[in-house]
Amino acid sequence: MPSVNIRQLRDTRRLKAWLRAGNTVELRERDRVIAHIVPERTEEKPAKWPDFEARAKGLFGDRILPNVVLEDRGRY
Repeated sequence: MPSVNIRQLRDTRRLKAWLRAGNTVELRERDRVIAHIVPERTEEKPAKWPDFEARAKGLFGDRILPNVVLEDRGRY
């Protein structure tokens, strides 16, 4: 667990980097832990993927298209 003393709190760039990484930081005074700085826990929702099948059906209808990429792989 990373730790800083009160004078090192002025270097906020390093402190913010630790907190963004999800680390809890110990605040020390004369080698005694006086506090823990805990990062905010936010629940990130997973990204919602678009419905590719519905999009392709809207563009191409019921047509069946050849998969050119897979057919070309055997050539090389």
